[in-house]
This record gives sequence, structure tokens and C-alpha cells, in this order.
Amino acid sequence: MKEILEYLFNHHTLSKSQAKAIMIEIAQNKFNATEVTAFVTIFLMRNITLSELQGFREALLQMAVPVDIDAKDAIDIVGTGGDGKNTINISTLASFVVAGAGQKVIKHGNYGASTLTGSSNVLEEAGYAFKKTSENLQQDLDKANICFLHAPYFHPALQSVGALRKSLGLRTFFNLLGPLVNPAKPQFSVIGVYNLEIARIYQYLLQKENRKFMIVHGMDGYDEISLTHDSKIITKEGEEIFSTADLGFEPVASESIQAGSTIQETAEIFKNILKGKGSPQQNAVVLANAAVALFHTKKFGDYNECLILAKESLYGGKALQSFELLLK
Repeated sequence: MKEILEYLFNHHTLSKSQAKAIMIEIAQNKFNATEVTAFVTIFLMRNITLSELQGFREALLQMAVPVDIDAKDAIDIVGTGGDGKNTINISTLASFVVAGAGQKVIKHGNYGASTLTGSSNVLEEAGYAFKKTSENLQQDLDKANICFLHAPYFHPALQSVGALRKSLGLRTFFNLLGPLVNPAKPQFSVIGVYNLEIARIYQYLLQKENRKFMIVHGMDGYDEISLTHDSKIITKEGEEIFSTADLGFEPVASESIQAGSTIQETAEIFKNILKGKGSPQQNAVVLANAAVALFHTKKFGDYNECLILAKESLYGGKALQSFELLLK
């Protein structure tokens, strides 16, 4: 590792094959915690390159536990995290709204590292027991229209750095890998990113694949559609900036979509929103993200029709039903 660190400290970058090899060695615990911390720190001082991201991703997918579930018509809605905004779990909430609207969701998530409450935290607090087998995941998908892949179960490589990420409490390149390594490989993905440079790297990487992607970015630094400002949306077909009015809502204040100060508080907010007890601002942000995800599949009509479906799902109790079925 010393040679690698010296190479990187001299402002060099890794090739795809180098990045892949190093990630495999990190997963095999060939380096001590100090060495891995130094390696991760380099990427806190500069952005990751496309080749490095490709290599890290290939390594994680190669080492992933195989998943055999029907993903050809499913979607994942996921953010990189690490935007420092401490919002409610918007992508996870939107996932249940989308599932309630009739679209299959294969959600990939983890415990919070650079944030207090990740999707795994909030679901575990709600009483969900993570599933390890394809059979159990398929059963969840069939009964609730959604299943949840807890990343450490399917990416043993991430277990070796979990404690390190949590102790750092900072955004690392592992944030960028999470949305790219769903082992089920659903046909559709909506990925939220916290800055446009990362959005460009994702775009270059994903446009070479057959699966459909949508990258969303809140222009004031959110890794989702926050409705606090304009949003940029990037797909294979191009990119466009949408105002809150374009999405059918009034602007919301950042304070109105804040998470709680504990996992328990955030989980309570999460459940209240699904029960129809969320504030208008909380509901608006969840609905906007859900409607965009439904529109991305091109199966439910135009955006306005998708927004109507999202509202029916949330306000009609369908999203809550998907959530409760998943917990059974």
C-alpha cells in the first residue's frame, strides 16, 4: 500500500485495472486500518476519476453475492448520500410510493455512514428483518411490490470498511459506489447525486449500458429532488433543469424536510409520512421523487399522470400497505 499511496500523493490517478485490484485487496483485509484510511482520504481531497470508479465498481460486483430475482421490469431509487443536508429518507419513502402505484422496486441500501440514518437504519428500526436469500427477496417483491437488499449481506467487501466509514463520518467514494452495485441489476434506476461533476462521471459510465438510468440533482447541493431549488435531470436522451413549478409544487424550505436527531425520531417521521400524517412539504418532496421515478419507466403516462398515481398511492394508503406487507 505504501507504493500506491506515494503514487497517488504525487497527483497520479489509478487505471481501471489498478482500482479493481486494490478494491479486491481491501476486501481481503490485506491492508491495515491506517493504510485504508489514508487511501480513502485521498479521494476526500479530489474527485474520483471515471476509470477509478469503473474499477472499484467492477471489483464489488465481481465479489458480490449472486442474486436471482426477477429484475427485468423493476426500478431502484437511490441517492449517493453524503450531501450533508440531513434530510428525511426521501428515496426510500419514494420507493414505497412507487411500489404502491404498481411499479416493482428492488431497493439497495445500507446503514448511514456519512449521515445518521440510512435506509437500512430506518427499515430496521421499523421492524424489518433483512433478507439474505433470493427466494425470500422474491417473496417480498411478489407480496409487497418491493424488496430490500441490505448492502453488507450482498457485498462482503463493504463489511471490511463499514466501521472505518462510520468512524470517519465523511462522504467517501463508497457513497458513489452504492447506487452502482445493486446486485439484482434492475432494469431502471433513479440515482440522486450531490454535485454535477459526479453526475457527469455517472452519465459517462451508465450510458454504455442497456439498462435505463435517470440521474437527479438538486441544484443547491441535494442528492435528490428537494424542491428547495431547481433540479437537474439527466437521462440517455439528454438533460433538463426543472423548477419546482414545473414539477407541480411550491418551493419548500430546507428546514421542513429535515430528519430527526436520532434514528428513532427519523423512523417515526418516516412512518408518519407513509400513514398520511406528513407535512405538506414532506409529502411534496416524496411525491415529486416518486412521480419522476414512475415517469422514468415510460409505463404510466406523462409526468402529470405519474404525479396523480403517486398521490393516489400515498394518500390512498397504497404506499403504507406496501410498507406493512414488507414488514410481515
